[in-house]
Amino acid sequence: MRRAIAATFLVALWAAVLPAQGVPQAPPESGSAPAGAQAAPTDAGARIDEILQGEEAVLQGISYTYDPGNRRDPFKSLEVAQNRPEIKGPLPEGIAGLLIDEIDLSGIFRTSRGFIAQVSAPNKNRSYLLRQGDQLYDGDVVRITQNEVVFKQIVNDPTVLKPFREVVKKLSP
Repeated sequence: MRRAIAATFLVALWAAVLPAQGVPQAPPESGSAPAGAQAAPTDAGARIDEILQGEEAVLQGISYTYDPGNRRDPFKSLEVAQNRPEIKGPLPEGIAGLLIDEIDLSGIFRTSRGFIAQVSAPNKNRSYLLRQGDQLYDGDVVRITQNEVVFKQIVNDPTVLKPFREVVKKLSP
């Protein structure tokens, strides 16, 4: 059964490869074939053998192939944070090196100039004071109210319409 499928595939592929390369399907009546006609079938034959070996591996369960094209790959998890920026090298020191997803809101203070949020980064063992407009590594502080901080996080995902998302961190009682 597999050989019949492979033979059918081989014939269909051979018929598709020859016209695409400009090689005549039937030999010319004049008796002599062009020089390029002999080289193309051997290249096509090697390509066909390679494809058939790949098909055999797939049919035996040894390997698999998938080409998502320009669509989302269904084999990649949606739960894993794929929108995180790729960090190359060490992060800058201070507030500019904080990632929005990693910080925890510790407190919010009211001052004469407005609200100030205290956040802590678990990997830095420090706390930082944020004001409205402060720039973090992957976004900035949009608004601070009595019980929440709103961030605008930059998203590197070409499938979304907006290049950012709004992240709200609430003060837990």
